[in-house]
Amino acid sequence: MTGRGLIPSLAVAALALAGCGGSSSTAANRAPTTSTAQTTTATQATLGPEGIPLEAGPPLAPASTTAPGTTIDGIQCAPSEQVAYHIHVHLQVYVNGSSRALPGGIGMVGPVPQQTAYGLFFSAQQCYYWLHTHASDGVIHIESPTQRIYTLGNFFDEWREPLSSQAVAGYTGRVTAVVNGKPWHSSPRAIPLEPHTEIELAVGRPVPAFSAVSWAGTSL
Repeated sequence: MTGRGLIPSLAVAALALAGCGGSSSTAANRAPTTSTAQTTTATQATLGPEGIPLEAGPPLAPASTTAPGTTIDGIQCAPSEQVAYHIHVHLQVYVNGSSRALPGGIGMVGPVPQQTAYGLFFSAQQCYYWLHTHASDGVIHIESPTQRIYTLGNFFDEWREPLSSQAVAGYTGRVTAVVNGKPWHSSPRAIPLEPHTEIELAVGRPVPAFSAVSWAGTSL
């Protein structure tokens, strides 16, 4: 993710409501906007339904590999989203220098796509894991019944995709991890998912320069 995008707070709140069991039509009827100062940046990347630019490139892996409703790493799949502890992190993955998109619908059993003016927004027909994605913008939602520090490994376990120092989903090679702009020297599985954590994983070479997204104005 290299672009920055903003969305009015009310629009993001409506999207969150749609994902948390509210009316799904709300997400389709509201469109994010940018201020004049943000117009140039917004045209460099497609602004997504959560106000964060959609990630470029093919999906890193299918969202459909999510585990089918079983408890994973103590994380359950519930009929509705949990809001006692609700934070967001951002993940960008590169393979040999090229961007791969984190697809929407990860962590959902029976994901239902809703078309909006700014791309697809997913809700779950059957259940939501506490870690999931609503759009292909790299934003991971952590919505848990209790406060707990989850890890990137927990997210990939839910997704049933490999993650190690030598593999990210179906791609293998040396994995370089950067967290909040600083090199991460431990296993990428151990990266903690804390509020607005910015994670970049690069499989192979070259390793693109770190670039954070802007959360300002998104209500995420």
